[in-house]
Amino acid sequence: MASSYDIDPRLLRAFTAVAEELHFTRAAAGLHVAQQALSRDIRRLERELGAELFARTTRQVALTPEGERLLPYARRVSAAHDELLDAFRAAHRPLLADLNTPGLVQERILRRARELAPEQELMARFESGLTGAVREILAGRLDTSFGRYGGLDAALRARLDAQFVRYERMAVILPEDHALAALPEVPLDGLVGERVYAGAGNDRTPEWTDLAARLFAGRGIEVAPPAPLAVGHEEFRRIMAKHRHPVLAVVDFPPMPDCVLRPLVDPVPLSPVSLVWRKGLRHPALDALRTAAAEIGAQEGWRTRPAGSWLPADEPGLPGTGTA
Repeated sequence: MASSYDIDPRLLRAFTAVAEELHFTRAAAGLHVAQQALSRDIRRLERELGAELFARTTRQVALTPEGERLLPYARRVSAAHDELLDAFRAAHRPLLADLNTPGLVQERILRRARELAPEQELMARFESGLTGAVREILAGRLDTSFGRYGGLDAALRARLDAQFVRYERMAVILPEDHALAALPEVPLDGLVGERVYAGAGNDRTPEWTDLAARLFAGRGIEVAPPAPLAVGHEEFRRIMAKHRHPVLAVVDFPPMPDCVLRPLVDPVPLSPVSLVWRKGLRHPALDALRTAAAEIGAQEGWRTRPAGSWLPADEPGLPGTGTA
């Protein structure tokens, strides 16, 4: 590998995207550039370094030894570049905070953060899925989000920082006339034989679908096949009436028309929620958001795991796991 070059950070960012996806089309989509432009950037970087970084065949892309050697350096350069930009612009722009879905407790955290930093502008966004939000975070179009950090791919987690916020009890949304709707709580065994919708097919929420698959494994409960993404109450009502699959949710999920929300028990399944942001981001409003999450969490006991609860085994990013 050549010893000294003035390398455009954009080329290193392109290289990192391909190295993490090992797929040019997906990497180009994540960077929001044309695949041909991405391929040109990779070829230019290889020329400048005098090294082949990827072994390409018609079926797969793999890192060469030189590519493996470059990757940690490229990640650090990209992170430092982001941090440099943030240091000069962050305090003078709004913090864009994804709350996932309107009506969740994340709105309470945002309200408290605004009280703590009234001179800052914190703008709410609703991306409906942590994986989708992370794509926007890494592209610089969003600053923070909430969700299951441990459900993200390890390559994505390496580019992010996270603060665990709460254990959130899981629930199920049922049609009002469902046989289980009369119960105040639904035992997990009560869903045996059911197909439960958990976002299958939605590329913004694979961390949620994975959580459902882990919860249902070996219990005789299926993850329902993909359904059209319902946006708004009327669309939700229509899709629920058509498919009638119970929908996996959390206990704080806002009311849906013609449906009931019932907590799941025996065991009590938990959804671990973290605040997530791009590694190296510096912003006074982020500090306020982190403080608000910790403050409310301490008041409400959010970080205390309930007795008789269920979590995925070896979940990264939880208190005491030592994993990230």
